[in-house]
Amino acid sequence: MTTTRILISSAKAKGKALQNWTCTQISELLELPWGKDELIASREASQSGTDVRLLGEAKQRFPFSVECKSQETWALPGWIKQAEANQVEGTDWLLVVKKRRMDPVVVMGASAFFELMRKGKSQC
Repeated sequence: MTTTRILISSAKAKGKALQNWTCTQISELLELPWGKDELIASREASQSGTDVRLLGEAKQRFPFSVECKSQETWALPGWIKQAEANQVEGTDWLLVVKKRRMDPVVVMGASAFFELMRKGKSQC
């Protein structure tokens, strides 16, 4: 049985597509535009930091440091360590992960999740 390895360019394109999808979702949620010179932007490959750059009002209203992973084999412990290492002060880390033929999944720390639920409950 032979396995076909994905081309590096294809792997980067998959990752970029997930980053762009995530930026679109955050943009629609906050009703703020996203793009290169906007408050919400997809980080360029090989740049350090989170995969989604949030500035000003976007960071205030969506206080998460977002990492995106589009891979067939998941390595959650390592990805969580990376998200924690790239976590911006005043935010919680958040992973958006995806496999082929599967909707993206969000992974976050349990304490951040329950704090978010408490805030939502108090606003109801």
